[in-house]
Amino acid sequence: MPEPRHVVVAGASGLIGRALVTSLRADGVEVSTLVRRPPRERDEIEWLRDAEPLDPGVIAGADAVVSLNGASVGRFPWTGGYKSELVWSRLTPTRTLATAIRALGTDAPALVSASAVGYYGTAPGVRLNESSPAGSTFLADLCVSWEHAAAEAGSHARVALLRTAPVVHRDGVLKPLLLLTRLGLSGPIGRGTQAWPWITLDDEVAAIRHILATDIAGPVNLTGPTRATANDLGFALARRMNRPYLVRAPEWGLKLVLGRDAAEALLTSDLDVHPDVLERTGFRFTHRTVEDAIAAVVPAAV
Repeated sequence: MPEPRHVVVAGASGLIGRALVTSLRADGVEVSTLVRRPPRERDEIEWLRDAEPLDPGVIAGADAVVSLNGASVGRFPWTGGYKSELVWSRLTPTRTLATAIRALGTDAPALVSASAVGYYGTAPGVRLNESSPAGSTFLADLCVSWEHAAAEAGSHARVALLRTAPVVHRDGVLKPLLLLTRLGLSGPIGRGTQAWPWITLDDEVAAIRHILATDIAGPVNLTGPTRATANDLGFALARRMNRPYLVRAPEWGLKLVLGRDAAEALLTSDLDVHPDVLERTGFRFTHRTVEDAIAAVVPAAV
């Protein structure tokens, strides 16, 4: 398949969305963005106003729609109200887009919809790929519902599901770790030996573009190709910043401070997730190890 000529992006204001839009436009792809405020630019379209459906004409003629909506899972604590926001901010936009796409019938564009490696819950000692079953955590249940919402786009639309790992970036998974490491307070998180999926922003964007330019459908793990533990990432960061890696954060303390659901979903779950679909379809990673990823985004201390 050729590169898309016109892509509609929802969730373009987030870390991944901004980078994706910049990358597409740099290569001459026409990009329209869906925004939840009055438009400021010619290529912006307001949507999700009250309970109004999205006019299918807004996406008619596009080659693909990329849905990246979702409130941050990195905000704590996950109160009952915030859990509701996590659910609403993912399911409502996805269903709205899927309904509009389905209405276009045989002219439906592809839907490339965000999900997360949290789909797998926690699975110590298990090698996970796209055919592995869903877990049983709050985040796993949310990802299952999220993916079901995308499937409502109908049989005429190609639907790809981005099971994305935490992004190794200063505004991603590294944001809280950078401060702790700078203060000399970094160390094993929980056991520290749990497998942590990861991916760089460059590879995340390149992988989405790879999916846009191919006929890939169904779930796709967007995660680095080499297994890493929480200790691997934390120690690589500490070494890069020339700081100690000694202060353990016990699992019970993380659950007490952050809440069980958030701690399990983001810090203590053990997920050895592999990008089998990407590798099988010829995708080439720029950063193949978590050490490469840290070196790419964190300046070395002198």
